[in-house]
Amino acid sequence: MRRVTAFVLSCFLLCYSLCIPAAGQEPDIAVASDMIVQAEQAKEVNAEGGPAIQAPSAVLMEASTGQVIYEKNADEKRSPASITKIMTLILIFDALDSGKIKLTDEVVTSAHAKSMGGSQVFLEEGEVQNVETMIKCIVVASGNDASVAMAEYIAGTEDEFVKMMNERAAALGMTNTHFEDCCGLTESPTHVTSARDIATMSRELINKYPQIHNYSTIWMENITHVTKQGTKEFGLSNTNKLLKMATNYNVTGLKTGSTSIAKYCLSATAEKEGVRLIASIMAAPDYKVRFADAQTMLNYGYANCKLYEDKEMLPLPNMIVDNGVDEEVPLKYVGSFSYLSLKGEDFTAIEKKLELVPSLPAPIKEDQPAGSLIYSLGGKKIGEIPIFTAGAVREANFMDYFKRLLKSFNL
Repeated sequence: MRRVTAFVLSCFLLCYSLCIPAAGQEPDIAVASDMIVQAEQAKEVNAEGGPAIQAPSAVLMEASTGQVIYEKNADEKRSPASITKIMTLILIFDALDSGKIKLTDEVVTSAHAKSMGGSQVFLEEGEVQNVETMIKCIVVASGNDASVAMAEYIAGTEDEFVKMMNERAAALGMTNTHFEDCCGLTESPTHVTSARDIATMSRELINKYPQIHNYSTIWMENITHVTKQGTKEFGLSNTNKLLKMATNYNVTGLKTGSTSIAKYCLSATAEKEGVRLIASIMAAPDYKVRFADAQTMLNYGYANCKLYEDKEMLPLPNMIVDNGVDEEVPLKYVGSFSYLSLKGEDFTAIEKKLELVPSLPAPIKEDQPAGSLIYSLGGKKIGEIPIFTAGAVREANFMDYFKRLLKSFNL
């Protein structure tokens, strides 16, 4: 009897594992135990010296420096499915940041937006939701209809919004990316990106707009549909099952995607002791492998990475000005310095040295280069921060010199 029961249970599990969701849809339940087992098995080191993963394309990147820790076929062009929505979210937050739109703005769903298939939150034509609710629908439930509604609200048409997406991608150096829609539902062979480009746009989103994590960490939340048919509640459920898996780091997002062509994709973000990692996965064979690969990469990253961030930069002297109305000009640092170690170096051995020009001739403009703060470790330069003038000084004329002379005699 036990053998029969075991055989029936095995058949059930086999059938379940072979089930593939419809294009654009995400599975509702992740088998966490299976994924943990796969992650443990994948801890073996592969031929390149990195984590062994099953997905054909992947990148592990540190967010503050942009340094790639591990890559596998990182520049192969592949269909991204709903990972596309990361760029859609960047443009939404760009519009919020510029003041073009507000979180409280009301967005009306068009017939075109309603017609989207795949993952959706079932917005009706003419339905009104505010921008913040639309963001939740996109991030948590991967709503294609909400994505198109926001694209139309910002740019007038989805086509115009897609042009903006491609321009933004080009500006970020995403050379293997071309978008055809704003949600990733299309299976056009020209709608493509790469694992490296996914990590790049994910880094832009979480660095420039860290408030995205307020939405990407929501597990479940209800929205209210108000239509001609009446009012009803609709539950949003996060498609990123990593959020509920046991880890020794904090999972902070970010986005999943799957279609029959793209297979299973993921951009996973996490944080531990100030180190923020991005794991991008493309074309995993099933959703369990997608999450297991992400766990494997993040485990590898946190086992090997240490991040140095200089929070006490050397004080800056004033720069001597030649032939200026003022004899000195203040200086300032532009940017900050961080260094990612994969070799376990002793950060207390990092040395800092100011390298400044002896003086600057007037006239001097603000933000004029004046030198650098150089960082070195073990006698090797590991980076620098540029130093610029923090003010302007005009060139002195005859009257300026005459006044200076009188002042020297206390006249």
